Formats: sequence, structure tokens, C-alpha cells
Amino acid sequence: MSNNATYAVTPVKTTSTSSKTTFHFVAGLCSGLTSSILLQPADLLKTRVQQSQKTASLLPTIKTILSSPNPIRGLWRGTLPSALRTGFGSALYFTSLNALRQGLAQTEASMAVAASSDDGKSRTSSSALPKLSNWGNLATGAVARTAAGFVMMPVTVLKVRYESDYYAYRSLYSAGRDIVRTEGVRGLFSGFGATAARDAPYAGLYVLFYEQLKRRLASVASSEQSEQPHKSASSSSINFVSGGLAAGLATAITNPFDAVKTRLQLMPGKYGNMIRAVRLMIREDGIRSLFGGLGLRITRKALSSALAWTVYEELILRAEAHWAEKDKINL
Repeated sequence: MSNNATYAVTPVKTTSTSSKTTFHFVAGLCSGLTSSILLQPADLLKTRVQQSQKTASLLPTIKTILSSPNPIRGLWRGTLPSALRTGFGSALYFTSLNALRQGLAQTEASMAVAASSDDGKSRTSSSALPKLSNWGNLATGAVARTAAGFVMMPVTVLKVRYESDYYAYRSLYSAGRDIVRTEGVRGLFSGFGATAARDAPYAGLYVLFYEQLKRRLASVASSEQSEQPHKSASSSSINFVSGGLAAGLATAITNPFDAVKTRLQLMPGKYGNMIRAVRLMIREDGIRSLFGGLGLRITRKALSSALAWTVYEELILRAEAHWAEKDKINL
């Protein structure tokens, strides 16, 4: 097998300094909005399944919603806070992730590690992000996600409360006003510890798995193309498959933190903190409660991550190709 793993990708300099921060923000926003709006029903169902003291089954939850007067509206309940959270959260995440990776890649030590981990393979790939070592992928993904999660935490709490049928909120404003009145500003950050404990390892593992899978799939695609020249894998298809697989793996590992986060955000007075929440959940509902909504979360995360990262990377790669062409013309 050839070491030069290439496939239908426009060869651009993926670490180009012409990649403007504003464009990374806009690309992240577009990718987040796309995935959040399309996949809101899965997110709502996950919240409903995880909220139950006796972990609810999926089918009865779906039947309850579909038998309501407005089933379509019911399935997309909470779309606005979800779109705000995911859209702007993705924008902040991708922008900070790009800045962190660019900074880390520019140091001599990280460049040396990244070069040695490439095993002499071509730098041409479908990635809009700089190449880093495995530890670099883990660290930058975790830090960027935690920072974005903290900024968007109030919207996340509003989203979970609005999706749940524990509360009869009629608007986001009334939900926010009620939370601040009864729990103070601190209530808008309920479950941040569990969220950070979930998001940091999830994001770090996701970026690690994503980059590794893209590299391996690129090698497979290159091998098949050499045997069958008329067939080629596009960068978007490789990014989509890699994004879905990486999200599934990372989600399965971190789901207990997501289940704890949901309980803390819905009933902070009862569960208090992560340790107390885990103990109560296991005592009242069994170990199974820590994996409530796993199937839904894997499905949603796989699809949303595949969509978001494919849209983001394609927008950035196309922009960099455009900027590189403009640079040639201006020379």
C-alpha cells in the first residue's frame, strides 16, 4: 500500500493563516444550526427518557407525544434554545478549537511530534484543522469544548427545562425568570460540573477518533482508487463517515455523565451535585439509569457530529481554496 494517501480532495494548505477567525465562527454557526434543527426530536426524546425516575422506554414516550394535539410541534419543542445553544456553541467551539490547534501546531515541539506521528504520509487530507499528536487532539478538543460549554450553559439549562414535561414554561423568558427567582443566577449553571465532565473527555476523544478514522479511511480509499481508478471517495463522504463513527464511540464512553447532567439540571434541589446524583440514581433506579437515552444519544450525536463537522470542514476548505486562488492572482 502506498504511503501517499490521497483521494478526491483539492490540495490546499490546511494551516493557512488566511483562515479568518470570523469565517471559522460563521462556518461553525451554520454547521450547528443545521444539525440542531434537523435533529431536535431526537434530543427532546433523550431528555424525556433520561428525566424519569424509573427510566422510561422510548416507544411509550413517542406515543405520548404523537397522541398530543400538536405532535409535530411537540417533537420540535425547544428548537429555539437548542438552535441557540448548538449554533453559537458550535461557533465558539470551532473558533476556539482552530485557535488552540493553530497555536499548538506553531510550536517546535508539537510540530516535531505531529511530524513523527504522520509516518511520512502526505499532508494532503480532508481536514481543515492542523495536524497534531494524539495528545494534542485530546487536549485541544477538551479545552475548547469546556470553554464553549461554560459560555452557553444558561441556554443549555433553559433548553433542558423547556424540553422536559416537568415544567410548564410557556416561553424562554418565563423559564429564565423563574429559574433566577427560585434558584438565583447559579441555577442557570446547574449541572455544569457534570457537563464539563462529559464534554471534556467527549470532545477530546471525538477529535482523536475523528482524525485517526479520517487517516485510515483515506488510506483505504486511496488503495481502492489505485485498483479501480474510476472510483474515488470524496472528502465530504470520508468526513461524514468518520464524524459519525467517532461520535458513536465517544458517546458510548461518556453517556453516564450526560444522564447525571440531565437530572441535575431538572432537579438540582434533589440531586445537589454529581456524587450525590450518581448515588441516588443507582440506589433508586439501578445502574441502568446511568445509560438512559444511550441509543438516542448515539444516534443523535453520530448524525449531528457527522453533519456539523462535514459542513464546517467543507466550508473552511472551500474558503481556503478561494483565498489561495486570490493570493495567486494578487501575486
